[in-house]
Amino acid sequence: MPGPLHGVKVIELAGLGPAPFAAMLLADMGADVVTVERAGTVTGAPLESAKGMVYGRGRRSIGVDLKHPDGVGVVLDLCADADVCIEGFRPGVVERLGVGPDVVRARNERLVYGRMTGWGQDGPYADRAGHDINYIAVAGPLAHIGRAGAPPTPPLNLLGDFGGGGLLLAFGIVSALVERATSGLGQVVDAAMVDGAAILSAPIAPAFALGFFHAERGTNWLDSGAPYYDVYECADGRWLSIGAIEPQFYANLLAGLGLDPAVLPAQWTTSRRGRSSRSASPPSCGPARPTSGWRCSTTRTTAWRRCAASPRCSTTRTWRRAARTWTWTACRSRPLPHASTGPRPRSTVRPPRRGITRMRSWPRPVSTPPPSPPCAPRVPSPDASARRIGAGF
Repeated sequence: MPGPLHGVKVIELAGLGPAPFAAMLLADMGADVVTVERAGTVTGAPLESAKGMVYGRGRRSIGVDLKHPDGVGVVLDLCADADVCIEGFRPGVVERLGVGPDVVRARNERLVYGRMTGWGQDGPYADRAGHDINYIAVAGPLAHIGRAGAPPTPPLNLLGDFGGGGLLLAFGIVSALVERATSGLGQVVDAAMVDGAAILSAPIAPAFALGFFHAERGTNWLDSGAPYYDVYECADGRWLSIGAIEPQFYANLLAGLGLDPAVLPAQWTTSRRGRSSRSASPPSCGPARPTSGWRCSTTRTTAWRRCAASPRCSTTRTWRRAARTWTWTACRSRPLPHASTGPRPRSTVRPPRRGITRMRSWPRPVSTPPPSPPCAPRVPSPDASARRIGAGF
């Protein structure tokens, strides 16, 4: 069954990080996504053959030299028949290449043009280089993540690149598509990672302004400042997460640990000094989990390499095992969220076909068999009318 975005045609100008992630989310929901790669990078091998790479799933690619006039023309022709175009370059790059939003939308006023940047298209930081850690530092979250007395802890690149970047861009694009159904016109969606990190902070930032949370990190009940909301090392060397916020769960936690609440401070005044000793930690986080009968929020902390085997994720297939890479088996998330019309069945979420060197019209839908083996580049036709894209970028 096709996904909810079935029939939506997307052109993605290849990039790194959040923009490909947004395109992946759209493809997971059924959109027909074609990635415009640099001509020199198209080798004929499926993108998923790269170790751990999942960005390219569910879509194909075409090699284009955007520094050649014919290459620019190909992209403009593709966008003329598309619903969405996605780019993740620094401000001004696509304009210099000749495929900026004004030029593209002049040929297709229904097109939704999605732009992904770190600092935004304008402003004092627009021309600066940056990465996830810089965006969340300026937006605020980084200063409040970490343990008391320790430096701020970067939460990988989840908040800026993906949560505040790619996910926000995908949401903006889908919202613009819904609006287009009423107005008949597309629009430019500008998503900046610094803004996305700020909006992810919307539920938490007011707590600091109102004095509900302390400015010093590691002293609040959601940032490791409370013993009932933290991770503990078990005797087997693995880690257990505890989130006993509600009073009834806190009481169950104490009962499970064999602690007398009468000799402990009240839950909401319990500080790091009131934490139980390591000897009170559960002996094992393994399959025999003695914490399962505690009736409070406790779960073992699972590394990504083991997520696919966890009872919850294996039952719902939130993660699925992929090809073995490096020294461990990679896990890949399934298309989410769930929708009653999809997302597309796993059998139709294919690795991208690489090595396409010419296109006269929009590519065949993903659900149809490819005209050539997925790992072999198509041989350009000698027909002079066929547009061949120059090599080298």
